[in-house]
Amino acid sequence: MVIDLRKFFQATNPSKTLVIENAEDEKYYIDFSSVRGGKIIQELRDNISFFSPDRPTCVLFTGHIGCGKSTELLRLKAELEGEGFYVVYFESSEDMEMADVDIGDFLLSVARRVSQSLADMGLDEPSLLKELLQGTWRVLNAEVVGMKAKLPGVGDVGVSSDSDKFSLAFGIGEITAKTKDDATLRGRLNQYLGPQKTKLLEAINSELLEPAIEKLKQQGKKGLVVIVDNLDRVDSRAKSWGRPQQEYLFIDQSEYLTKLGCHVVYTMPLALKFSNDYGYLTQRFPEDRKVLPMVPVQLPDGSIFEPGMVLLRQMVLARAFPDLNPQQRLNKITQVFDDAKSLDRLCQVSGGHVRDLLRLLNNWIQKERKLPLSCKTLEALIRYRRNEMTMQISDDEWELLRQVKKRKKVRGDLEYQALVHSRLVFEYRDAGGESWFDINPILAEASELEE
Repeated sequence: MVIDLRKFFQATNPSKTLVIENAEDEKYYIDFSSVRGGKIIQELRDNISFFSPDRPTCVLFTGHIGCGKSTELLRLKAELEGEGFYVVYFESSEDMEMADVDIGDFLLSVARRVSQSLADMGLDEPSLLKELLQGTWRVLNAEVVGMKAKLPGVGDVGVSSDSDKFSLAFGIGEITAKTKDDATLRGRLNQYLGPQKTKLLEAINSELLEPAIEKLKQQGKKGLVVIVDNLDRVDSRAKSWGRPQQEYLFIDQSEYLTKLGCHVVYTMPLALKFSNDYGYLTQRFPEDRKVLPMVPVQLPDGSIFEPGMVLLRQMVLARAFPDLNPQQRLNKITQVFDDAKSLDRLCQVSGGHVRDLLRLLNNWIQKERKLPLSCKTLEALIRYRRNEMTMQISDDEWELLRQVKKRKKVRGDLEYQALVHSRLVFEYRDAGGESWFDINPILAEASELEE
């Protein structure tokens, strides 16, 4: 079997999210739940489909950016649809500016995505939501090309030039298109919606979610689930009054996140686990937060964790041989790598961070442009990456890294910001669900870590 180098390169694209419903993507998917401390997606699914199918639930899902959360959430979507639920999945970053998120932006985004997904269902025109949108548009005092003007000086938001019918999704889209890249307009939007957020939430529940769920059940569906991805990318910078944005959205505005009248799953910034206000968050979100940790490649004592390595090898080889079974793939390692040890070196130095592993492999293929890939090139890439990382590490951070290397723990928000957020340190879970931390293996051979 001859490997198509270009296809192999494209299959290792670190930016690609696997969509399990896609037959080709499913061939690349590896289930890491056996080494990640529990069947997290199964727990999320069962919490909705088995334990609370008729009562709205709200769960936070977190983990390092790039560890595979989006792929797992799309798997959750497929499994819930298999259980009879209607699922709306969207990436919040497409609608909102992650450096400046407010609760009004968020609620509008949910309303837009749900109404857009259910556009063909024939829901009644939402009078209160329409009124709020008209008021918002009036405050923004802008014009949209193609909009039919029915109010003097103010566009009839949500009504396109080729239709007289109001569209909630179209109306919100007009507003978000204007405000996403304009800080001044976002300020006006949130000044207007802030005092009316309770009214907006009630309108979304009564005029959109409740009627939608009723119609879905008439069609044989068990309920509505909304999965909001990329909220973990909300910037940590402070709001104008000094409150960090992540704490503001997930803690101060938790009442609005938790009271949508359907099942919701949000991704949450991992930083909040290390916030001084984390206790408040655990009180305001009744469901246990779910954490997707790294795939362990070694144990806290430094010994190799073979079950994790087995799965990571398969993740790499599946990109080259998607149609072969696991044993057949292992028999062809030397068609891809000059030695089986080169594949193991790739897996170990990634630290079990899925996106980092694929990025390194992708760069490796790009550098060599031929197979088998040589260990010499990999070591050069590792040295380059280590150099890039060490240039931004301060003396104080090196001391923190030496402490993490010894104690396998991270404590406090400042340490998190310095180490975990910048991927200098990774979080793992053992079979009992207990977390531990270790330094990014790319840094393991840095001279600064020597005592």
